Parts: sequence; C-alpha cells; structure tokens
Amino acid sequence: MIAAAESAVYATKGTGHNQSPLARLVGRPLIVHACHCRWCQRETGTAHALNALYEADRVVHTAGEPELIWTPSASGKGQKIAHCPKCRVAIWSNYPQAGPAFRFVRVGTMDNPDLCPPDIHIFTSSKQPWVTLPPGAKAVPEFYDVDKVWPVESLERRRLMRAKTQQT
Repeated sequence: MIAAAESAVYATKGTGHNQSPLARLVGRPLIVHACHCRWCQRETGTAHALNALYEADRVVHTAGEPELIWTPSASGKGQKIAHCPKCRVAIWSNYPQAGPAFRFVRVGTMDNPDLCPPDIHIFTSSKQPWVTLPPGAKAVPEFYDVDKVWPVESLERRRLMRAKTQQT
C-alpha cells in the first residue's frame, strides 16, 4: 500500500539557508523504495537510500531548474541526479532502467517525509548487518518483479506514462 495520501502535494526543500520550495510533487508516489545496495550506501553516506518514485510530469520545479549531474552507478549505466543549485542537496534521480519519464525523489527532502515510509526494501542482500527491518516489512534480496509488487493503480499510471512517452 502506498503510504502518502492521494490528494497530498509536497514540496522538496534544501537545507540551511535554502528553505524555499524547489519542487511540488503532485499526488502520491508510485512506490517508495528503501534501497540497501552498497552503491546507495556510498552515495548517501548512510545505511540506505529512501526514494519515492513519481512520473516526471508530477515533479513540478517551482524555483527554477535543478543542476543535473551524471554520476556512475553499480549498473555501469550511470544516473542523473538533480541537485538544488543553491545548496547542492540531491532532490531526485533518473536511472537508465526506468528512463527519463520517472523520478526517484529523495524522501528526506520532502516537507513531511513521515508520510512516505518504504513500501519495499530492496537489495537487502547487501544491507548493513546491524539494520533490522520491521516485522512484516516487504523485502527482497535484490530487485523485484514490478508487475507482482506494485499496486494496480501504480501499474496503470506507469502504463499511461509509457504510452505518453512513446507518442512524443
């Protein structure tokens, strides 16, 4: 079950001096991942990344365009990370596997990250041994079959976005 409310609109924020909203997130995420891969641990400097997956057109930049930086990734295909141009906080990523039509929004940059707990923990085969997942948490050793894990509504939104991007 996707945790955030359907009508919720969030604003991602930078830290410190930059408290103006950088982006507005329309609706709820498709899914929220807690990624425990070693690459995410390295990039975040902590035990896992927490990303809310949105269609790109539901991530509306409100304070200009973010700075896009290409970085290497475990897949070897790299990823595009959008940073606040003022404070350099990472706001969202694009991964080649998902394509440019989807954004992996950093949950910690949201106004109310409490509304987006992970729907699934991924790459738990490489999670830190001291991390204990909550009882009943959905978790997989690597990645998963999207068609078997995502809610029906999210699958339909993905289908519509893919159809839309193929028309352009």
